[in-house]
Amino acid sequence: MTGARLPGEGVAWVVAVLAGVVVLAGLVWVPHAVYRPWLGACAAWLGWPLGSMALMLVHALTGGRWGEILRPALRAGVATLPLGLPALAVLLAGAEELYPWLHGEGAAHAANRFYLNPLFALLRIALYAGIWGTLGVLCLRGQGMARIAPAGLILLALTFSFASIDLTESLDPYFNSSAYGLIASAGAGLLALALAMLLVLLAGIPRGDRIVLRELARLLLGLTMLWAYLDFMQFLIVWQSNLPVEAAWYGRRLHGGWGSVAVGIVLLHFLLPFALLMLAPLQLRRPVVLGAAGLLVAMEVVRNLWLVLPGQASVSVLLTLASLLLFGAAGAALGIRAMQREVRHA
Repeated sequence: MTGARLPGEGVAWVVAVLAGVVVLAGLVWVPHAVYRPWLGACAAWLGWPLGSMALMLVHALTGGRWGEILRPALRAGVATLPLGLPALAVLLAGAEELYPWLHGEGAAHAANRFYLNPLFALLRIALYAGIWGTLGVLCLRGQGMARIAPAGLILLALTFSFASIDLTESLDPYFNSSAYGLIASAGAGLLALALAMLLVLLAGIPRGDRIVLRELARLLLGLTMLWAYLDFMQFLIVWQSNLPVEAAWYGRRLHGGWGSVAVGIVLLHFLLPFALLMLAPLQLRRPVVLGAAGLLVAMEVVRNLWLVLPGQASVSVLLTLASLLLFGAAGAALGIRAMQREVRHA
């Protein structure tokens, strides 16, 4: 198999290039319409490599057949981390338009301006990149994982939580939630697990092993419940406190068309996958588990768009789809290549 490409890699690169052309054209002619869709797509994609790292580190501590089966797919997820470079370049170009706290008038009265300031933000970005890059290399090498796993998980949890605050929560510098980073971390783990399961199940693994299939379904169910619990608790606390800033943040996302999206997230990101995965007989049916995993991946992407896009006056469907396709297709191409190396060295 040396030098061969797995089916689909070439198609993925073609789709990525075409989507990239559309995004580039948008950056030239209507840059203000590109930045928020790009941010939503970037926030969704980031959960794939970082969630995959977290799952690999967890498995290094706990063991279990699930990690052995999902390892090629998790390594493929980590291998998409280089997409962070073009993602960051576009975000830096549009930072002043995305984040009001970069303007003196936008942050003059913010109580958290000691945290939300340009110099400190750049230092945090450099710190995140250094830690994630180092952990990514260590995870792909796969040696001594048990030794680095405790410290790696702590660093990953802290940096991803703060990165989610920097990327999406700080779009509104006055909104505060102590659970925001936890919700983002749970969503990243859920996305990475669901994607890994999709890859291995579509490849026909585990063949005939119904017990392992049930274990994977139960892991997916557990992470779905954890994410739903954290997200609901944030909503409940905001609803009970009824503070103007927090209520306004939800108000923009619960009225009009975005309100319908919120209902869809409740139904398709939690209730339907929960119903499919909690019944023991359904946990043994590959099509059901595949469907639940695919649904969770799609709705995690939708949820990230729901977090980012309501602040934009008008949303370009074309540029949103192009941003999603660029990350999805390029990530798929890099993942296919990584899984090809796994097969070659097996």
